[in-house]
Amino acid sequence: MKLLHFADAHIDMANYGRHDPETGLPLRVLDFLKSLDTIVDAAISERVDMVIFAGDAYKDRSPAPTFQREWGKRIIRLSQANIPTLLLVGNHDLSPAIGRAHAIQEFDTLQVPFVKVLDKPQFLKPADLWGVPVQVIAMPWITRSGLMASLETSAADTKEIFSNLEARISDLIEGWIDEADPTLPLILTAHASVEGATFGAERTIMLGSDLVLPAALAKDQRLDYVAMGHIHKPQDVNEGHHPPVIYPGSIERVDFGEAKDDKFYVVAEVERGSTKVKWRKIEGTRPFLEGRAVLRSSENVIEVLKSALPKPKKMSGAIVRLIVEYPRELDTLIDESALRKYAEDAFEFHLVKRPQSEARVRIPEGQVVSSMSPLDLLAQYFDSVKAENAGDLLKLAGEIIAEDADSEV
Repeated sequence: MKLLHFADAHIDMANYGRHDPETGLPLRVLDFLKSLDTIVDAAISERVDMVIFAGDAYKDRSPAPTFQREWGKRIIRLSQANIPTLLLVGNHDLSPAIGRAHAIQEFDTLQVPFVKVLDKPQFLKPADLWGVPVQVIAMPWITRSGLMASLETSAADTKEIFSNLEARISDLIEGWIDEADPTLPLILTAHASVEGATFGAERTIMLGSDLVLPAALAKDQRLDYVAMGHIHKPQDVNEGHHPPVIYPGSIERVDFGEAKDDKFYVVAEVERGSTKVKWRKIEGTRPFLEGRAVLRSSENVIEVLKSALPKPKKMSGAIVRLIVEYPRELDTLIDESALRKYAEDAFEFHLVKRPQSEARVRIPEGQVVSSMSPLDLLAQYFDSVKAENAGDLLKLAGEIIAEDADSEV
């Protein structure tokens, strides 16, 4: 079967830029929707047998109706093309309150044809998947209370579940793997971390709350493809071996932590015991460019800062950030308006100023200022600022002090 796998859409991520006058949507939202359109177009044109979205449709669990409408338009296109589509619930989609609807609940509520929302751990067989000859183990983002409910566990066992969360989930998945038909392809999809994966910008992991799947479980050779979501850095955690354990990454750059990452979705030809993975780069994603500068003197400050930025042509349409470290006394020499003029073709320009305060001179232990001569104090200062030609300066200071002493006599 031919599978298209993507994750971490975050389509309402509008933390930069302006609004489009025609649609009223933030321009950054249009960036994410453009990438989503690329993925949906590929699924339809390549006539894939199934689409798996591995979680995080939005940036938070209460998206505005306008964003829900735009997400819905794209998913309905898959439904109208009769493409079986599985939507896994991620941590950004899920409400922390028990009983409250999650962000993609409407597809389940309205029973949209060929669309299934996976909001609890479950094992899906061909009869559950519109007859597609494949088996899917689904592990959406799991809260502790959600795990208790799905396993029908009593409150008396709360302490045990909290201390053995990952072990219980591993047992659940291993049980389904044992139960699976060995003649049909078996896919595991999860919104979670896999032991050994490399994190990108999505480091919102809190001790005791993030589900980590053991590497041995995710790499079980009885699985034929592992469709992961949650980590934004594209990677195959089991590269070169079966099964592929794939994080396609986010569909657009979320922040500067992803500045150097290309964006992908994955098309996989999944067979029992053999899977071929094709990484499809999403073209036209908005670039994030970062420059860094350290000012050491008051000379040619603006030229030094401009040289730390890309050329104006390269900045065109990009989100640009310049981080400047400098002695606090040079603050007035940093002309932000001149820098903004230089970067005027950028989609957005951010200047991050980090003034550095001089550390206090530390007097050696056991000494007091009153016991030190002026030359000793001056030598201490020159040492703290790492002054060049300190020896010559001290010699000159000594001559001045001596002359002053002679004139007083």
